[in-house]
Amino acid sequence: MFSQGQTIFAILFAITFIIIIVFMYLKDKSTHKQQYKGVKWILLGFLLFILFLFLIKGYIKE
Repeated sequence: MFSQGQTIFAILFAITFIIIIVFMYLKDKSTHKQQYKGVKWILLGFLLFILFLFLIKGYIKE
């Protein structure tokens, strides 16, 4: 399906990409803590809203 060169390239590309992503995340970690302080509460609110919609859907179907 793929030649040996394509397979090697894909593996090296994936490894390099993952290393770069991890490095950039670690570099920006302190900035993310400052700028995204309330994100956990927004996510919790969003998940509760979705749960509420599913509960309403289940109640209406019965």
